[in-house]
Amino acid sequence: MFDWDDLRIFLTVARLKKVAPAARALGIDATTISRRLGRLSQALDAQLFEQTGAERALTEHGAALLRHAESIESAAMSAIVDVKGERHSLNGQVRLSVAEGFGRWILAPAIPEFHARHPGIRLDVITASGFLNPSKREADMAVMLARPQRGHLAVRKLADYKLHLYASPGYLAARGAPASRERLHEHVLIGYVPEFLYSPELDYLDEVYAGLEASLRSSSIGMQRQLILDGAGIGVLPDFIVADDEKLVRLFPEEVEIARSFWLVTHPEMTKLARILAVSDMLRERSEELLGGGASIS
Repeated sequence: MFDWDDLRIFLTVARLKKVAPAARALGIDATTISRRLGRLSQALDAQLFEQTGAERALTEHGAALLRHAESIESAAMSAIVDVKGERHSLNGQVRLSVAEGFGRWILAPAIPEFHARHPGIRLDVITASGFLNPSKREADMAVMLARPQRGHLAVRKLADYKLHLYASPGYLAARGAPASRERLHEHVLIGYVPEFLYSPELDYLDEVYAGLEASLRSSSIGMQRQLILDGAGIGVLPDFIVADDEKLVRLFPEEVEIARSFWLVTHPEMTKLARILAVSDMLRERSEELLGGGASIS
């Protein structure tokens, strides 16, 4: 029989893929982690990890154990919620992972009122490139650009939104308006850095016209917007980002209209908590107010 706490260490290493970050997350040293993993492997008579470069990858046995360990973790969380009475508590931490555009233009204006209404909820908003995954316990909730295809998750569509091609009057006065989408390659195009596209839903230019490439690139939608406002070039922006920017001109509005959606993703056990429901309600209300909302999907 193995020590149940070794499963907690196994889960952390499986999710972070490296011992050093796992050690920091768990508050124990790397030597202890390696020793505990070795003890678990010996107890199960199975190799759980193999070293691939700097990372530890799960073996077939390790992947099988991960599925069972996550089920045990979920059951333990449900038990804690029931016994401690957290289900109805509006206190505690909620870690929310969002895209930069959603966080800055949709979520941020609503946070002061939310905090005044729920001062006991500590809302941590993470807007790093790439989404933290609720199924891996990296976040409690995430607003994602596509519906996850894997993982034990509760999913609902928050809203659909549209994107269009924009330029500033200053740019158009200096360079002239493109005669057609086919001629856009003659202009300065602004977009994402391909190597840092953390979601294929951010690859917009190819939907405007096949083969287009940006010459001014940034991983930040906020910086792209500012470059377009300053007359540096032409780029694709979500309409909700430019709603108050009367200075921007929409190009080829009948030909270029890109559709995307925001999806709220939560670990199923977390959806029972009052603090998670409070954040979920706030996200739904803001999405309905600014974007029109979307159907609930579980």
